[in-house]
Amino acid sequence: MDGQTTPAPKKRDIGLLIRRLLVGGLPLFVIVAGILGLAGMSALKPTPEEKEEVIKAPPVLVAAAQEEVARLSVVTQGEVRPRTEIKLVPQVSGKITYVSPSFIEGGAFEKGDELLRIEPEEYRLRVVQARANVAQARTRLRSEEAEAEVARREADELGLDTATSPLALREPQLAEARAMIDSAEAALGEAELQLARTSIRAPFSGRVRRKNVDIGQYITPGMELGDIFSVQVMQVALPLTDAELGQLGLQVGFIETAENKGPAVTLEALVSGRPHQWTGRIVRTDSGYDPQTRVLFAYAEVEDPYGAGSDEGTPMASGLFVSARIEGRVLEDAVVVPRTALRGEAEVYVVTPEEELEIRPVAVASSDRDRVVLSGGLEAGEQVVTSPVRGAANGMKVDIVDPDNPEEPEVEEESEEALADNNTVAQTVAN
Repeated sequence: MDGQTTPAPKKRDIGLLIRRLLVGGLPLFVIVAGILGLAGMSALKPTPEEKEEVIKAPPVLVAAAQEEVARLSVVTQGEVRPRTEIKLVPQVSGKITYVSPSFIEGGAFEKGDELLRIEPEEYRLRVVQARANVAQARTRLRSEEAEAEVARREADELGLDTATSPLALREPQLAEARAMIDSAEAALGEAELQLARTSIRAPFSGRVRRKNVDIGQYITPGMELGDIFSVQVMQVALPLTDAELGQLGLQVGFIETAENKGPAVTLEALVSGRPHQWTGRIVRTDSGYDPQTRVLFAYAEVEDPYGAGSDEGTPMASGLFVSARIEGRVLEDAVVVPRTALRGEAEVYVVTPEEELEIRPVAVASSDRDRVVLSGGLEAGEQVVTSPVRGAANGMKVDIVDPDNPEEPEVEEESEEALADNNTVAQTVAN
């Protein structure tokens, strides 16, 4: 029994091996069959017809550059300030006995109006005393003149030489009496001047900015009573760059004369929610550039801004922030294009007769929200693109669109952000 072998274990090993091959090979078989099936399906799929790709030219709107006689202008801003503004101070001391109803914040007054009055009694008494001193000095002078005449007659009767001592002729006493009169009259003039200074009057027509004192208050010389300013002329300091000075034809240290008038200025601001305008002139410029901002200030003046110079009764008041448009030089052969034609700081897209795009640099003389004035780089009659162009490049084909033809393809509209960016760039170029 021990020497005999049984085949049962070998059969079990073979069966186990077969099961393992089936379990491990079946997924591999499925994968291979799938790959072969996909390859067969791809081979049986019909080949698609190849089409030649056609690049379509982008549609654009264009405008013709126009040659015009253009006046350059510069837009800037500034704050309205009075040309004349002072601190009202007394020259004598005393108690305030009168305050004008006009001497109050915002009050209006005319030249020569009495604004304040200091108690004058003390100064009147000084005038009376000074007049008495003058009368006394005159009496002494007459007495000395009489004594001098007597001394001269006595010298003549005695036959004394003309070289008689001046003291004997009372000449020094006579000179002293005359000097005493001059001194007394000077003291009287000073007393009268001090009395006149007890009445504080307006040196010009204007308005009150600030009031610091009131009736019954004791004041001393040099004490600030308030701030007043003249309404005869208002001025605005306007910052200008060197390029803007060139556009206006102004020089450093310019001063307006009868033969050399400054450029006209239109000043605008909102007052009570309504737009108003005032007209003035550039009368002078600073003699040097501001070291912080590197700009030069030009001063525009408006005469009688509270009267004849007002806009329908609305004055150009002190402290108002205004926008100023200054008239500059005239260009006889300037080329003008729409504002939307300007690309970046100083480029335009020109459409050639072959309807190809050309990116061309230009010289911008002036720019506003509606148009751009060019002093070089573009000829009158050339077509410039006024609509957006994506991926613009030199030699690029474009399709000119007639905006009046509804069948033409639509042109991409420029976004509001792009318009804002262009306007910002235009302002930068103009500056």
